[in-house]
Amino acid sequence: MMEQQDSGKKALDSIERAKLGIKVFNLPFDEAEEVIDDYVSGGDYDPASVELFKEQLDTQRHIQEKSVELLSTGTEIIRIVMSAFVKNMPQL
Repeated sequence: MMEQQDSGKKALDSIERAKLGIKVFNLPFDEAEEVIDDYVSGGDYDPASVELFKEQLDTQRHIQEKSVELLSTGTEIIRIVMSAFVKNMPQL
């Protein structure tokens, strides 16, 4: 849980982060950042908590991208292994 910062400004709470996360789920990071900035511009939010949320969002996206790459690589490895196996099977 995110605590209020020493700045006296409020931090994004978990409900706000969840709502923002849903809004920006499919957006490119630059657009997502704009949506977040627009949301916090109307309130007295601690900049550090906003930056932390953006970093978490960026990290999550990076993990998702790497997961897709890993899945793709794994699929390619299986395809190569199966192809080699089939080529080296003795003819009946």
